Amino acid sequence: MEYRRKLIEVALPLKAINAASAREKSIRHGHPSTLHLWWARRPLAACRAVLFASLVDDPSARPELFETVEEQDAERERLFELIEALVPWKNSNDPEILERARSEIAKSCDGRALPAVVDPFAGGGSIPLEAQRLGLRAFASDLNPVAVLINKALIEIPPIFAGQSPVHFDPERPAELASHSGAQGLVADIRHYGEWMRDQAEARVGHLYPRVQLSESQGGQEATVIAWLWARTVPCPNPACGADMPLLNSFSLSRRKNREAWLEPVVNPTVKTVRFAVRQGTGCPKKGTVTRSGATCLVCQSAVPLKDVRAAAQASGLGSQHVCTVAAGDRQRIYLEVDPEHLPTAEISRSEDAPSGDLPTNPRAVTTPNYGLTEWADLFTARQLTALCSFSDLVSEVREKVLADALAAGLPDDPTPLRQGGTGATGYADAVAHYLGLAVGRLANRSSTQCFWNPGRDTIEQVFARPALPMIWVFAEGNPFSGSSGNYLGQLEYLLAALERVPAQGEGRVEQLDARQLARLTQTAVVCTDPPYYDNIPYADLSDFFYVWLRRCLGGVYPDLFSTLLVPKAQEMIAEPARQGDWESAAAFFERGLREAFSAILEVHDDSYPFTLFYAFKQAETDDGGTASTGWETMLEGLLDAGVTITGTWPIRTEQPGGLREVGRAALASSILLACRKRPDDAPPATRRDFLAALRAELPEALRHLQQGNIAPVDLAQASIGPGMAVFSRYARVVEADGSTMSVRDALTAVNSALDVVLDEQEADFDADTRWAVAWYSEFGFEEGSSGVAETLSKAKNTSIAGLVTAGVIRQRGNSCSLLSLEELTDDWNPRDDARPTVWEVVHHIIRRGERGGNQAAAQLLRDVGGLAEPARELAYRLYHIAERKGWSADALAYNGLVTDWPELTRLSQAPPAGQTSFDLA
Repeated sequence: MEYRRKLIEVALPLKAINAASAREKSIRHGHPSTLHLWWARRPLAACRAVLFASLVDDPSARPELFETVEEQDAERERLFELIEALVPWKNSNDPEILERARSEIAKSCDGRALPAVVDPFAGGGSIPLEAQRLGLRAFASDLNPVAVLINKALIEIPPIFAGQSPVHFDPERPAELASHSGAQGLVADIRHYGEWMRDQAEARVGHLYPRVQLSESQGGQEATVIAWLWARTVPCPNPACGADMPLLNSFSLSRRKNREAWLEPVVNPTVKTVRFAVRQGTGCPKKGTVTRSGATCLVCQSAVPLKDVRAAAQASGLGSQHVCTVAAGDRQRIYLEVDPEHLPTAEISRSEDAPSGDLPTNPRAVTTPNYGLTEWADLFTARQLTALCSFSDLVSEVREKVLADALAAGLPDDPTPLRQGGTGATGYADAVAHYLGLAVGRLANRSSTQCFWNPGRDTIEQVFARPALPMIWVFAEGNPFSGSSGNYLGQLEYLLAALERVPAQGEGRVEQLDARQLARLTQTAVVCTDPPYYDNIPYADLSDFFYVWLRRCLGGVYPDLFSTLLVPKAQEMIAEPARQGDWESAAAFFERGLREAFSAILEVHDDSYPFTLFYAFKQAETDDGGTASTGWETMLEGLLDAGVTITGTWPIRTEQPGGLREVGRAALASSILLACRKRPDDAPPATRRDFLAALRAELPEALRHLQQGNIAPVDLAQASIGPGMAVFSRYARVVEADGSTMSVRDALTAVNSALDVVLDEQEADFDADTRWAVAWYSEFGFEEGSSGVAETLSKAKNTSIAGLVTAGVIRQRGNSCSLLSLEELTDDWNPRDDARPTVWEVVHHIIRRGERGGNQAAAQLLRDVGGLAEPARELAYRLYHIAERKGWSADALAYNGLVTDWPELTRLSQAPPAGQTSFDLA
């Protein structure tokens, strides 16, 4: 099979791509992720770089243009410089840089039309959006209607109405109306009609959101309420008590310095009630009344197991008690005790036309049914349901208003709806309604009993602070008509800021489609996608939260898309035992679905290019054969069974970095990007011995590249899967000694074993004392062990107990010894003054300096260690690997953090003090 290798199959400027991807995670204003929530989006920077590198020839593939290796290297460096300019967020809409990128893609097409890009698992739309930004035709599909709406809003609707003048007239904003390039005219109309919706909603339900009177000490005026805080309650099961138990996981209201506020329970034992006083300053109790194990009744002090709380909630239903009101003060929050006059506005009947539908049976991600909250409407107060229903109804009303204004402004009187390609007044009214419906979805995400008050930021946190619906004990009921956290206009502005930055050019098409039916496309395209990750996120179950409101808003605009009561789930390609019966059936369903999807991808994919996919999964399972990963196993089984070979693998920083709360739940920072092609028909078979030999030959260099790219240790095992499976997938089959075909699980186990060997072999770069310390740490950690064992080990490592003590690696007490812990290290260690410096000391002293003095202090020491720096980074990888296997989470956190911070430490250490010299280990 003849093809020209693309840049992504040879080299990438990973450092620049990963830096831009990590930086992007902290950007909110104007980022497409703020248009509407979706889970596990890929960073735009990574998608942009991957698409570009997938379409541009590697210089080695064009010997007629670049004859020598030096010429090829120079050209590759030029392409790297373009990628480095392309990936930063600030350059995402730079016309000059984008035009240079489009020109390079066109050069590799040799005069042919630029290829289209298709993403059959489009989700949040990052890949098709970046394809469109690069001047390519973009096709997106997803089975989930919510994802389809998001993708239409990003790539399909903006180009249709690009340059459209606003159809409303607003004399107060003439400048806004005068400028309507790209999507600006559409944005101006959405803002205008969204504000009209807000005013209409306030006229209808605003009386349910009263203002509050402040005391003289607080200013004496009326103030707008930002939020009402409520605690869940259940009856105390103590027969002698029976009081309603307020369930608070925390009494804290604000942890802002010099503005601390908290709740103090005031118990009336006579009538068995509890109210809450607001206290200022320090003194907040460290614990609330409910934990993961149980609750405490504030009236009788009875301890109530959590199972009894669940039983009480299911039997009599959860109650709620108003505990505090948060009002808007002069540039600060004001925390007020309960105003009894506010209670009637909350104690209203539930709207009869509130969205219906049962919450899913998914105990891994949705736990509210355990407490009697079994319907979607149960996740909202009656007041929230009334307000959201009002906003939802207004979407239909505003559509009619837009239609009338569009006709008056001269848009064609074309009755064709947007879903059928309408571009006249009717299509435009549908488009404005589309975005205002998404704004209602954003509002619902801030207007639920799943929202909570964040005392660290003094804000209402969204429902999906993580991809799950856990039980929330103290919820924050926001005011959609305030000017603060969670209000409607604020949610609308987030959406509009994102819309203003989309390309709004070229062609974009979005369909609701099962990825296995991708062959319905009538043309070939380049496939780049981000398939679902086994059982990580139950997208359909969670997206019902939005679907029930979007269906109410936009069911008339998209009747086919909202033809079902809830999101389709039977075909969703995830491993979900609650649907498939058990884990074995769920894994088989997922593997079969991916195999069929990958087969469909190969049918439509343009063979001139590799198809690329992101994958991130961390689930280690260990059996007699070794360690493997179920998520990776099932994905790779489907990929290889479809007839694919892996031609390139890259770790891309796509996840939000965070602490390792515990090793078993360590959050990955990277996805592995796989570049794939159809396996040649003449691909040879191999024996197990052939495969292992190739693995031993190629994996060390691949891992060295990964470490030089500063991949986090927590990601190294996952990243090694890529190059390992690239070896495995090049063969038609790998034959075991008994004649059977090696399974993917056995291949993954072999890759993990090879990783262990490579990390062991890297110890050759370490001094003898460090090699001894690694071996001791593998057995004892920082605990004490026998001096006899230590002496025996020292002989094997060509060192001595006395030498290890002198080197500052261990301490010896009688017949036992142990490695020096971080707390036992000295603060003034200087490698220039150490007669026996070791790599072990470098790692642990840098960690200690960083913990006590921050990155500047750690960087100063890194500067001083000179040639010991690179072996120290390798040692951190080795020690993380040991700590993770042993379950030593605190140690793993320290070693992972050191490697993650290494680029910044290196940057800070670049300018050594005058006259100082570095040294290398003799």
